[in-house]
Amino acid sequence: MPRPTFLLATVIFLNIHLVTAQQFTIEAVTSYPCPSELTSASTGTGIAWAFNEQGKRNVYVAAGPDFSPRQLTAYPHDDGQEITGLSISAGSQWVVYCRGGDHSGKDGSNPVNPAHLLVPPKTEIWSVPFAGGPAKVLSEGDYPVISPRADSVVFIRNGQVWIVPVDGTAPARNLFSVKGNCHSLIWSPDGTALAFVANRSDHAFIGIYRNAYTPLQWIAPAFSKDASPRWSPDGKRIAFVRTPGAGGIPDSLLVRKHQPWAIWTADVNTGEGTLLWKAPATLAGSIPTTDGGTNLIWPTPDRIAFLSYHDGWPHLYSINSKGGAPLLLTPGNFMVEHVDMTPDAKWLVFSANTGTDTTDTDRRHIARVPVDKAAMELLTTGKGIETYPVITGDGNTLATLAGNAQQPVLPAIMPFRKGVPASICTSLLPAGFPLAQLVSPRQVSFKAPDGTTIHGQLFEPADKKGIHPAIVYIHGGPQRQMLLGWHYMDYYANAYAVNQYLVSQGFIVLSVNYRLGTGYGYEFHKPPHAGINGAAEYQDIKAAGEWLAAQPTVNPKKIGVYGGSYGGYLTAHALGRDSRLFAAGVDIHGVHTRTELLPPPSSTPAPDADTAEIVAWKSSPVAYIDTWKSPVLIIHADDDRNVAFTQSVDLFKRLESKGIPFEYLAIPDDTHHWMKYSNAVMVDKATAAFLIKQLK
Repeated sequence: MPRPTFLLATVIFLNIHLVTAQQFTIEAVTSYPCPSELTSASTGTGIAWAFNEQGKRNVYVAAGPDFSPRQLTAYPHDDGQEITGLSISAGSQWVVYCRGGDHSGKDGSNPVNPAHLLVPPKTEIWSVPFAGGPAKVLSEGDYPVISPRADSVVFIRNGQVWIVPVDGTAPARNLFSVKGNCHSLIWSPDGTALAFVANRSDHAFIGIYRNAYTPLQWIAPAFSKDASPRWSPDGKRIAFVRTPGAGGIPDSLLVRKHQPWAIWTADVNTGEGTLLWKAPATLAGSIPTTDGGTNLIWPTPDRIAFLSYHDGWPHLYSINSKGGAPLLLTPGNFMVEHVDMTPDAKWLVFSANTGTDTTDTDRRHIARVPVDKAAMELLTTGKGIETYPVITGDGNTLATLAGNAQQPVLPAIMPFRKGVPASICTSLLPAGFPLAQLVSPRQVSFKAPDGTTIHGQLFEPADKKGIHPAIVYIHGGPQRQMLLGWHYMDYYANAYAVNQYLVSQGFIVLSVNYRLGTGYGYEFHKPPHAGINGAAEYQDIKAAGEWLAAQPTVNPKKIGVYGGSYGGYLTAHALGRDSRLFAAGVDIHGVHTRTELLPPPSSTPAPDADTAEIVAWKSSPVAYIDTWKSPVLIIHADDDRNVAFTQSVDLFKRLESKGIPFEYLAIPDDTHHWMKYSNAVMVDKATAAFLIKQLK
């Protein structure tokens, strides 16, 4: 019986033999500074963002007129501590942020320790002067929100609401204590009251805190889950999203169902609520799960804006704050993401996968639309990627993260009108970053067996002559979309870098946007018989492999597959179900047994519970262990908060018992998102080395 192989020795051995042949190293192509948390001050020209520079995460700021980037903090180590919750106080005196935790996982405020520090780090609130100076720890906690008066910060600690002076001149204190766990803190426009959500498991209430002498007020309490409180501009009313509470008669697990939601408003003085708008009771009318969810915004006294999927695409709407029919602001076959409002509340600014080129379905550009008129304007076009727009407090400048096929996304600025974003951080790209050696992927499409059109990006070596080994790359999520350029999320930017490296090694790489992903409409995003209910999306992966096998420049016997998270799940499906097509693969923190994800048994089971269990098993890669022949590398970190480490332990034992060749790489104390850069590089090297060894 073949023995499993620990991979580290393999990685070192292959690097010795490959480094002279490759055009650039994994370290070089992943050395780019990765931005996040782009934000702007409510007045003036100040902007801020966080940079992850090879694991060293720090806060940067810039201000007009020249917007020269300036490093504000000085954390010198790759210690895996994330920076989130970044904001600038009114008047741009202070920058506040959270340091620590893994905010992409299920336990965002739970500290992580991927650097194996003897004293585990804490998740803490920090502040630092915008003009420069020492950063100061304000308190343990998470999700900070600066008061409009710029004098204090509220935050969450152990599920309760705390407050601390923004300058740290007094210790933090518990503002109030309530049943359940609090979240979604939002100040009233004048800073005299604080709205919050108290999550109580099967229901959630919206509350208002005023001062130490006034009892808490509950807004239109019901047997529901209320969320996303938004103050009216005058602070006299609140809008919020209402969804049903948990419980009731168990329903079918296999049938797609409408997920109801509605927008309510309430009078702040009386707490009495009124239904403003209820989503259509259709599948597409279900509560949206794309970026920002409903994106509820109350920009002007008479208009409330929101995002809904009910016409088949995630679009922006606005509705009179007293009721009526909603106005579709962004008609067309494209999705809206990353929504922000201008300081004067006249415009909604967002990114969208549309433009002047038909291939823009696989890009992002910036657009704007008035809050009360369907008059959308595209502000950026071309071959670039532009996301996360914010407008400076003076209303004159648009800041965005912008990149293209060669340049990773970096902070960029342009006047708040049509134009071309100018990067302000290209000087921070390391000298060894292989900008000129990266290829431009091209958009391709092919049909799945059921006729669904599937899109992908094809990476081809500069020298297209001869026959090449090929790889199918599968993104995670699954509600993600890979693009014709560098991705705006750090996890997928890293995957894009690995794909470029593999191309430099002579592979043809097809990054496939399979169903369940975003960018192609509701039916593509929420298809029948997918996931735990049948894994229908796997046919898209097989179709990608077969499309590659039919290309004259591809060796059909040397096609590999790799992916992380949901991509790991589908990689395992590919190897278990179609080893004759996929010769080898790398399964990175994938789910392998889906029956464990079914709802726990109850005294009144769902009417199709038995059938659902059978379907869930057939949707599990381990159901196909008897036909799994191809070698695989399994990679998993054991502090993963998204996919349990036990999923890979179980697969390890099953492969071992069947004598299937495999290697493994277990990473202590890191999470699903490689909080430590050196771990990300180790995973990237291991992935590339295994595929090279098996397919070249």
